[in-house]
Amino acid sequence: MSIWGKIVGGAAGFALGGPIGALVGVAAGHIVDRASGGRGRLSGNSAAPGLETKRQVFAVALIVLCAKMAKADGQVTRDEIEAFKRIFRVPENEMEQVGQIFNEARRESTGFEPYAEQVMEIFPHNKHVREELLAALFHIAQADGIIHEAELAYLKGVARILQFDERDFDRIFSSHLGSDDADPYQILGVDKKATNDEIKSAYRDLMRENHPDRLMAEGLPQEMIDVANEKVAHINDAYDRVSKVRGIK
Repeated sequence: MSIWGKIVGGAAGFALGGPIGALVGVAAGHIVDRASGGRGRLSGNSAAPGLETKRQVFAVALIVLCAKMAKADGQVTRDEIEAFKRIFRVPENEMEQVGQIFNEARRESTGFEPYAEQVMEIFPHNKHVREELLAALFHIAQADGIIHEAELAYLKGVARILQFDERDFDRIFSSHLGSDDADPYQILGVDKKATNDEIKSAYRDLMRENHPDRLMAEGLPQEMIDVANEKVAHINDAYDRVSKVRGIK
């Protein structure tokens, strides 16, 4: 069973509290104690969530935040739906379960903020995981060829809650446009006045942070490893372009 199949099927088992657990409970037809309240706490369990639970949290948060983004934009295009299915490889026999969560997230009146806050609480020291979640939202937003103003405002709101500053946001945004459409210095997260050594250091840090083994160890499902690999290709290309201009060996 893929990670997607475990989301609804395992909802009662991982018993996640907060808004994410409550929404999954409603979508799955289970009773979840919304009164338990805590944003990001495991119901009846103060222990830190395990790797499998973190993967489930990530997957549910991805669905919910995509749904909230679609609501903010006012419409869901076929391109966005197809991009979600293609990028995250949701099997046909599991689309109904994923769709239940997506539709419930769109129907309910709660904004995106509590869900993003819960992600922040569960992954407080995992900046890389939070970045990949934001990166996935960028992927969906640009599926129809353009990131609309409402989508951009939404992405910036999510980024703030996930504790990314403006420079981080520009770097993540640029790395998903591809180096042909973005400033390679922005992709590398450095100033154009940076020294060659600073550029080399930034490049090495990005490659280390986005290594598939590291991301998988931090709880990301395989689908997101593939998205990260695309970003790594853009980082490599940006570094090659800067190196060529500067003569970096």
